[in-house]
Amino acid sequence: MNNGAKIGIASAATVLLLAGGYGAYALVSGDSDGKDAAKKPRTVVSEPPSPELAASGAKAFLDAWGKGDLFAAAKLTDDPDKAQAALQAFHDNVKPSAVHLTVGGPTTAPSPAASKSAAPSASASASSTAAAAGPTGVLESFKASLEFAGTGSPWNYDGVLGVVKMSDGTAAVHWAPTVIHPKLDATETIGVKPVFAAPAAVTDRKGKPLAGYASLTGLLNQLKAAAPQGGSPEDAGTAVVISPASGNGPAEKVFTLKEPKPVPNLKLTLDADLQAAAESAVAAQGKPGSLVAIEPSTGGILAYAFSPTTGQNRAFSGATAPGSTLKVLTAAALLEAGITPTTSMPCPETTMVTGKSIANDFKGAHPEYTLTDAFINSCNTSFIEKGKDVLKANSLPSLAKDVFGIGLVWKTGLSNFDTDIPVESSMAGAASEFIGQGKVRANPLGMASIAATVQSGVFKQPILVPGMDQVKAARTLSPDALSSLRSLMTQTVKSGTAAAVKPALPAGSGAKTGTAEVDNSADANSWFTAYSGDLAVAAEFQGAGHGSAAAGPASSKVLAVGNRK
Repeated sequence: MNNGAKIGIASAATVLLLAGGYGAYALVSGDSDGKDAAKKPRTVVSEPPSPELAASGAKAFLDAWGKGDLFAAAKLTDDPDKAQAALQAFHDNVKPSAVHLTVGGPTTAPSPAASKSAAPSASASASSTAAAAGPTGVLESFKASLEFAGTGSPWNYDGVLGVVKMSDGTAAVHWAPTVIHPKLDATETIGVKPVFAAPAAVTDRKGKPLAGYASLTGLLNQLKAAAPQGGSPEDAGTAVVISPASGNGPAEKVFTLKEPKPVPNLKLTLDADLQAAAESAVAAQGKPGSLVAIEPSTGGILAYAFSPTTGQNRAFSGATAPGSTLKVLTAAALLEAGITPTTSMPCPETTMVTGKSIANDFKGAHPEYTLTDAFINSCNTSFIEKGKDVLKANSLPSLAKDVFGIGLVWKTGLSNFDTDIPVESSMAGAASEFIGQGKVRANPLGMASIAATVQSGVFKQPILVPGMDQVKAARTLSPDALSSLRSLMTQTVKSGTAAAVKPALPAGSGAKTGTAEVDNSADANSWFTAYSGDLAVAAEFQGAGHGSAAAGPASSKVLAVGNRK
């Protein structure tokens, strides 16, 4: 409940009630025998009380309330029944051990402590004050100090009473909920209740706040919604709380008797510096796309970004063909099948797959190519032809699952699509998968994890919350195959398709570009996956063409920030 929003409503109510309409209130005269009650109703008159009468009326009411004589205090108001009920409820629900109330004197402020609406304009405040001090009543301030058993700190607050003149010449406190507390209105209750610490703040791994990053809005909202709003009884504190009488809506703590047990911040694996770089790099491309950065040594997701940020989180939930970035897996399968970096892998200009002619991104045939040449220049036909010769239809999905964790169910802390490399019934279907086409579906989360596994040598399932369960892969690549695969990726940066990326990747980086054809799209999607030190990234941009043209620069900018622990 907003403190700034509370004062206006309470003040407006006080002003309205002091400004007029008191003729509706009729109270029995204070005659001891009560015989003339029907004949002599005690009503509010339009004439305001004198300063002396207002002060004495306010003091008499506060003295009675402070002594605990709630009946007498109620009789000193213009609505004894409501006052009696409200004062009794306050006594029963707040349970102060002592109440000290002191008259402050006349005031022109409708409410000294609170407002329930935006601050009024100067002219509105002036008119409200004038109305409050008008012909029907005057305002008297007071100070309240309430003590509670078991706590040494009193609850101090300032209040305001509206004092009116009655037809019998006496003064009466105009009754309103704000008499008890300036933030209380007729739709609310006040009492001592258990309170718990606010939900933990969500920070990056270094304790930096994560609010303000557009791509993280969904994650932060999800974590906030899932955060417990309470806790176990031993974690609770106690406080005087103003709550909606309906039970619906936020409550406001106005005084703490016992502080609740604090809740530690929730630290994610994210890194604010890398997140800022990722958001900027993705936005700079001006096309729908996404990027994920992972720490290979732990699997911790360090950053993710997507555009447009009001759409699908394509970094985690995208499902499109990754193109030639998947040749990292195909090369691993070939290496495990006995192919070496120097093994001949001729690169014909075209080849046939399921009745369709497949070409390369460059012209001409290269019969002299080795695996290294085919990888760093991304020759589709080399991988298809050699794959059909030495691999089986299930080679790629089996290796992906057993070594890279692709095909296992990941629980990252946020909804995600698990990269899918289906087992084809024939080599004709599998051949398209060798170049990341066909039925393969992936996103930057999956492809960044593949690069991370190459960097570390061991699959670490990506997670957003430290300590989450991480599924494990069945095995690792053989040392020779892993060393060769790393060499292929670093050579791609030095003299292959990734050498054209601007800004250039950090020294020692390994990478693979991808250009993925998508059905019903005139332009290919740009893909890129890479690692540098203990940092792996993958990016994709819709309709952006070659991997080095969009996804590569975005990835390079994030890698340049580095993994500073």
